Amino acid sequence: MTHQALENLNIDGFDRMPSPAEVHAALPVSDEVAGTVATGRRDLQQILSREDHRLMVVVGPCSIHDPVAGLDYARRLRALADEVSDTLLLVMRVYFEKPRTAVGWKGFINDPRMDDSFHIEEGILRSREFLIRIGELGLPTATEALDPISPQYLGDLIAWTAIGARTSESQTHREMSSGLSTPVGFKNATDGDLGAAINGILSAAHPHSFLGINDQGLAAIVRTRGNAQGHLVLRGGSGRPNYDTVSISLAEAALRKAGLAENIVVDCSHANSLKNPRLQPLVLQDCAHQILRGNGSIVGVMVESFLEEGSQPIPADLSTLRYGCSVTDACLGWDDTAAMLRATRALLKDVLPKR
Repeated sequence: MTHQALENLNIDGFDRMPSPAEVHAALPVSDEVAGTVATGRRDLQQILSREDHRLMVVVGPCSIHDPVAGLDYARRLRALADEVSDTLLLVMRVYFEKPRTAVGWKGFINDPRMDDSFHIEEGILRSREFLIRIGELGLPTATEALDPISPQYLGDLIAWTAIGARTSESQTHREMSSGLSTPVGFKNATDGDLGAAINGILSAAHPHSFLGINDQGLAAIVRTRGNAQGHLVLRGGSGRPNYDTVSISLAEAALRKAGLAENIVVDCSHANSLKNPRLQPLVLQDCAHQILRGNGSIVGVMVESFLEEGSQPIPADLSTLRYGCSVTDACLGWDDTAAMLRATRALLKDVLPKR
């Protein structure tokens, strides 16, 4: 008797993916780059534990689509990082995966050629190469963990990880976070609710066991120790900001009630700026003024910034793309970004060491 096919009914094919070990061997990490990652993680952990008085600033493009423009941005950020290093710890935002509300470009890993060809194997290799180049500049990097397998390929090059508003409630992402080697920021839900993020921090702090892959790319039971470096990221919700003093006070109270450290990172983009990049400096300025008035919980901020202000749709003819302009969320331009961060350093350089 011939059985009717019962699995893979909607699968068009399986293409071999190189294992994490193969990718690491093709693009190994030098001692210099490893030092950058380790130092970045240590500095971020010390900011969270208040051993380092500086404010962490995760800043960079909404997403990486052009590694050349991305490196151009990184070189400028490296110089600025040195200039403000006594007050601000700059961490470059390097997002290769983009969650979509419905459909759209899913990011550099998924579709590096931006033509719906989905050469994921190429995307992983080019993403790793890009992270190595940033590490060689001496810049720590931050990303959003979206696909639970990607950290096996790239996690050794990341200093800080975000869990997005759409995935903070996901058991898969909480389990994954419990095994990540970086501090992890959980964002509040898209409607502004803090519960999913706080529960995510609590869950990720505990050991978990789940299905994943090992270095050889084989299916494995992943057993984690738990990640004690989880913290809250406020990004607004339902078209309303939540970085004001009342919202910060409510977030502090919610963290205390959960028995968690009062560590808050404010995302200056998304609903906190009503998706208007020109409002991001005002959000950062407000946070700086709260610190000046005695706030002790704001340990960092996030800023979406690229070489050119705004965003652009992905054209059919990729040669017409504007250099250094985002193809996802609109970003603040470089000149305004540098001015904003210099102004923040000037405001806080004498205050942060005392709090």
